Amino acid sequence: MPDLTLVIAILSLLTIGVIMVYSSSSIWAEYKFNDSFFFAKRQLLFAVVGVIAMFVLARLPYMTWRHHSKKLLIVCFILLIAVLIPGIGLERGGAQSWIGVGAFSIQPSEFMKLGLIVFLAKFLSEKQKHIQSFQKGFLPALSLVMVAFMLIMLQPDLGTGVVLVGTCMLMIFVSGARWAHFVSLGLIGLVGFVVLIASAPYRMKRITAFLNPWEDPLGSGFQIIQSLYAIGPGGLMGMGLGQSLQKFYYLPEPQNDFIFAILAEELGFIGGAFVLLLFLLVLWRGIRVAIYAPDLYGSLLALGIVGMISIQVMINISVVTGLIPVTGITLPFLSYGGSSLTLTLCSVGILLSISRYAKI
Repeated sequence: MPDLTLVIAILSLLTIGVIMVYSSSSIWAEYKFNDSFFFAKRQLLFAVVGVIAMFVLARLPYMTWRHHSKKLLIVCFILLIAVLIPGIGLERGGAQSWIGVGAFSIQPSEFMKLGLIVFLAKFLSEKQKHIQSFQKGFLPALSLVMVAFMLIMLQPDLGTGVVLVGTCMLMIFVSGARWAHFVSLGLIGLVGFVVLIASAPYRMKRITAFLNPWEDPLGSGFQIIQSLYAIGPGGLMGMGLGQSLQKFYYLPEPQNDFIFAILAEELGFIGGAFVLLLFLLVLWRGIRVAIYAPDLYGSLLALGIVGMISIQVMINISVVTGLIPVTGITLPFLSYGGSSLTLTLCSVGILLSISRYAKI
């Protein structure tokens, strides 16, 4: 039987998400599409499809993914390459990250996050005795991650790339890799990160906006300032559901990356804390599944899934509260988005499948 506590936490976050997507987007949707429920209806559709997929995958033995991990990864790489081809990839917000499918679109980088976790769990479980060897264990795993990261950066999508690398590094570390390899990689990564920031003017603007957003309040610092203006007035109890002022064209597309700011404005500290507690509950139950999984593959797969969700939550909340520069990362289960929501729920389905076999 799957972990019911985890199921309840996920469904609670989904319910809050659909409500907040409507509350945060109704004004913008009415203006742009003459339908205040435009985004909410689509989010509900994605949620229903995702939940069905979640329960289907929860019934599917998780070892199935081990047998098909290589095929899944190849498909993910094909999609990542296809999205870069003019005429196939769609550009939004300066990033060519989507492929149109009828009236909807998919984001290949979201598929890659799950595909790489599934494959890496298989690779690391089979190569554990070689993981402390740089050439036989660490380097092959790292090379695969870096190829995926570079393809995502060609879109460019730094936020998704950071989540992918962070999740995979966590899996490699837990599988037993040597500290010395991580220290060396960290120094190289720091230099590379500086080069990435310096090579794109808009990324440098995000850094300077993070340090002092009021230096350019109508430009690079606009989103952070408007987000803080939303969170501040929320106080302890909030202004009331649907009573946000920042969604009136102040905070750009508030149903996406900055939905937590609207939630904090309308539901206050208590509402925001409740959502964070639900995420902590997901983290706790996910770690328990990873610890008590019946084999190393299941442990690494569960760890990768819960790590991906947790890293994404930490980055999003940190951005919204002004702790780190803007990265363009959605909040799992709450932010509007079809690919992100559906793939995250599919990932949870695999986690629930592992929980069925875990000796909790």
